Amino acid sequence: MKHKTFVVVLAAVGILLAGVAETGAQTKASDMAVIVNPSTPVSDLSLAEVRKVFRGDRQYWTKDVPVVLLIRAPQSRERSVILKTLYGMSESQFKQYWIAKIFRAEATTAPKIVYSNDMATELISVIPGAIAFIPQSDVKDGLKVLKIDGHMPGEPGYPLK
Repeated sequence: MKHKTFVVVLAAVGILLAGVAETGAQTKASDMAVIVNPSTPVSDLSLAEVRKVFRGDRQYWTKDVPVVLLIRAPQSRERSVILKTLYGMSESQFKQYWIAKIFRAEATTAPKIVYSNDMATELISVIPGAIAFIPQSDVKDGLKVLKIDGHMPGEPGYPLK
């Protein structure tokens, strides 16, 4: 009888540990990495600075290197995260925001739409000043991932999920 109880307890502990490991993997996979062209002269931004960049309030990395915003198409998880976390807007509010910003001559163009994370990573690698959001699980070697508030995706305290 003791052996049977031990086996049941051991199995329960194994299931619990598997659940903890899976939760950690889901957290890491759910983090959104902010990637930039490798020549972009930044490596760590605050969440407030990332917000300024994506809202078009910071339009240049340096006097010669403009920020080129690449944002996933509507209905993508990446776009939903950006709208919620950085803009605090619905899809229609986001569209109106950029129309107004361009109308007031506060920006020359709205963000460029990308239709896949592969498209985003390809464009990031060839467009100086480009910046985009992709899931951490889609980050490939050679991409420059920014720290946000001193944290890399997957680390505790990383703000973009």
